Amino acid sequence: MTLDQTGSTVVPIVPVVIVGAGPVGVTAALLLARRGVRTVVLERHHDVYPLPRAVATDDEVRRILQSAGVADAFAAIARPARGLRLLDGRHRLMGEFRRSPHGHHGFPETSMFDQPDLERLLRAELAQRPECELRGGAEVEGVEQLDDGRVRVTFRQDNVVRHLLAEYVLGCDGAGGLVRQAVGSVWEDLRFEERWTVIDVRTELPVRCWEGVDQVCDPDRPATFMRIGEDRYRWEFRLREGEELTPEKLRELVAPWVDIPHGFPHGSPHGSPDGFRVVRQSAYTFRARIADRWRRGRVFLLGDAAHLTPPFVGQGLCAGMRDAHNLSWKLAMVLQQGADERLLDTYERERKPHARHVIRLAVMTGWAMTGGQDRAAALRRTVVGAACRVPGVTTVLGRGLGRPLDKGPLTRRHRLRPGLGGTYCPQPWVAVEGRRVRLDDVLGDAFGVLTATEPTPSLRATAEGLGARLVDVRELGDDGTLAAWLRAGRADAVLLRPDRVVLDVLPAGGGHFTDPAAWAPLLCTTRRPAVPHGTQPVPASTPRSTTS
Repeated sequence: MTLDQTGSTVVPIVPVVIVGAGPVGVTAALLLARRGVRTVVLERHHDVYPLPRAVATDDEVRRILQSAGVADAFAAIARPARGLRLLDGRHRLMGEFRRSPHGHHGFPETSMFDQPDLERLLRAELAQRPECELRGGAEVEGVEQLDDGRVRVTFRQDNVVRHLLAEYVLGCDGAGGLVRQAVGSVWEDLRFEERWTVIDVRTELPVRCWEGVDQVCDPDRPATFMRIGEDRYRWEFRLREGEELTPEKLRELVAPWVDIPHGFPHGSPHGSPDGFRVVRQSAYTFRARIADRWRRGRVFLLGDAAHLTPPFVGQGLCAGMRDAHNLSWKLAMVLQQGADERLLDTYERERKPHARHVIRLAVMTGWAMTGGQDRAAALRRTVVGAACRVPGVTTVLGRGLGRPLDKGPLTRRHRLRPGLGGTYCPQPWVAVEGRRVRLDDVLGDAFGVLTATEPTPSLRATAEGLGARLVDVRELGDDGTLAAWLRAGRADAVLLRPDRVVLDVLPAGGGHFTDPAAWAPLLCTTRRPAVPHGTQPVPASTPRSTTS
């Protein structure tokens, strides 16, 4: 640290400081980097956190990883899954939720992976971006909002207290992180809490599986099983009060799927003679909670810092990745293009209802499948089992995670005729200059306009004003997906946000978008962009904590 002539401490100014280098934090940094925004990511661990983490993702999150520049790298470590099966206590099939290998977003609807592998490839990509800096072993000790609106972040690294001055801070440091406390956020309890053990295994033994997820709906011993790699598997079991998982107990629990030879767990750690090695094991308490506020001033919460969901629908990590995707392009517009700061108010407004919806689905699944041993619980399981045997029901239920965003300034939806507003644009393969690529690779990182008719002057002016790529779907050489999607939504054209949500619609036969007066003031402004980076003396005024 140095002092200027006034005696003030000079600290680096960074557009965005991100606290937490898990997938959500690093993805946010990569998405911002692709838009020219410099970030510093602070992580208290020096390396990837080793305990069992997320193992499933959906096609929307794979599209987000595409936006972050790691689609091909992730494909190399991911394994498409067939879906979810509900089994009773005797492992008889109750219902099956099939997932397509070709989802709406252009990827398999469900993919299995090992989170440490994902974190390593994200960090490798981060290291290639000059806009990003990752500081490991950095324990954040304070987040203070100054009188001029900037945020001072204090952290300890190598036993030295250091400071950064940020235009914005993103808290991706988990449920118990300091940033959530700094925001002054409290949890809303959504009434679910259970203690489970999670076991990651590597084995060469023959395993009885269907290349999807098994959810065992047994009130006495609910369980989850899935294959996550060529020789990698995960089991999750609800624990009884005071129960310990001994080797004999583990053999008993996994017996429906694999026969472990006697002598387990003897053998070397690098492939035992038993052919069955526990890679990681940890006990977790699954909770359902959502933070009452996701922002204070220029400090935001993302991922587990903002919401916690039980794992029964595989959306814990997915929800956080959606947070990063939703906020990053808005933050970049404010910092780089001088967009109205009210644009950032739409982050919590859009993401919180969806996060709550996903948590409720997970809680409903947990209670219907595993919750309690009373008559009501038994009745719920019977009803769900019967419903899953009705043709088409599992297909409809499987779509519940991809609901449109609620109506707002950036999602124009009519209450009686919702149409395409607030929905996600499909992503087919398209042909461009003889190359076969995904749609988003054509549209780039900015806004986009898709049209199925000759562009009107108004359409061209809108595209030019937003720097949007104007694409005629009739010339894309896809399989007709986009033209059919526009016809079904009774639209001649759509305006797509950078996260590929439909911002506004040009109705069939119309000449103009439906409501530019609602969104244009947020996106188009002459306000000067924020200072990108540099150094500045910390003001002599006493900083105020974001908890005040």
